Amino acid sequence: MTKSDAPKLINLALQGGGAHGAFSWGVLDRLLEDPRVEIEGITGASAGAMNAVALAAGYHAGDREEARESLRCFWNGVLEEARTSPLKRTPIETMLGGWGLDASPAYVMFDLVTRLASPYDLNPYNLNPLKDLVVRLVDFDRVRKSKVKVFISATNVETGRAHVWDKKQLTADHVMASACLPWLFQAVEIDGVPYWDGGFTGNPALWPLFENCASDDVVLVQINPIKRPGAPTTARDIINRVNEITFNASLLHDLRSVDFVSRLIEAGRLEGTGYRRMLVHAIADEKSLAALGASSKFNVEPEFIDMLFGKGRDAAENWLHTSFRHVGIRATVNIRKLFQGEDDALDGDQLKPPKRKSKAEAE
Repeated sequence: MTKSDAPKLINLALQGGGAHGAFSWGVLDRLLEDPRVEIEGITGASAGAMNAVALAAGYHAGDREEARESLRCFWNGVLEEARTSPLKRTPIETMLGGWGLDASPAYVMFDLVTRLASPYDLNPYNLNPLKDLVVRLVDFDRVRKSKVKVFISATNVETGRAHVWDKKQLTADHVMASACLPWLFQAVEIDGVPYWDGGFTGNPALWPLFENCASDDVVLVQINPIKRPGAPTTARDIINRVNEITFNASLLHDLRSVDFVSRLIEAGRLEGTGYRRMLVHAIADEKSLAALGASSKFNVEPEFIDMLFGKGRDAAENWLHTSFRHVGIRATVNIRKLFQGEDDALDGDQLKPPKRKSKAEAE
């Protein structure tokens, strides 16, 4: 292995997004294939938390193929559990090649009922097949012993703040807390504290990587589009966009903080404080994922999962080709451009290393 091919240490930040988590699965599958990529830590929420523990369980001894198989086994389990689900596309939608469920009578009824009644009314016994799947397919002893550091976030219902657990504490309950959408499931209580989906306060939380990992490089696997042109006009689209903005808000806050610290470091104002510059990267396919409606997050048909998996692998391949060479050197996400709404903010090839001010200029 040449010096340029030597493994580079990275951290991964995995967003939640229901069935769209299969995109992240594809990304992880491709990264695990590449011996140049060494994963130090993973932070995740909701579907990102599930991908994180599935990978960590297989990667407990550093076996990449076992990690890939663990992820594949988990998603095959999801498909098997969903085989009898009534939430499927209509024949017309299938014929037209769409992936949304907006025209599905079962989804329309499901959507309406969850707006009128709480999960405490609809599911008093708190049954959750997804938890049974996680318990059956994820060995948490192996997660706790894994070579990869894992951080799972959930939202404290009482305080509205993010709570993060590391792998030493993780059980299936922690993963379910991270994936607990309040209009679908009863709050998950851990040590007497109720928790909802981690996406509300950290989708995903980035700070655990800054505080606990040696690598300066954070690769965000983005499945929730940040930008959508135009204003939604239907009631459903308005609600969906509000939810999307809500789930992106905490991530954007963290990215602003990263940029703020970077500016201070560039100005030489944090010397001797222990702060270090974080290098943010992103693997995304905003065009493809933005074209998918919110209802498609509940679509677990094999064809859809396979499509997302393939899109994820393609996005990872593109990132390895265009941006991987910058890992350890500079960021490939221009956070300042991102907040200015410029479309090339995620394009690593168009970024230039920021000009570091001299001490005299800073003063």
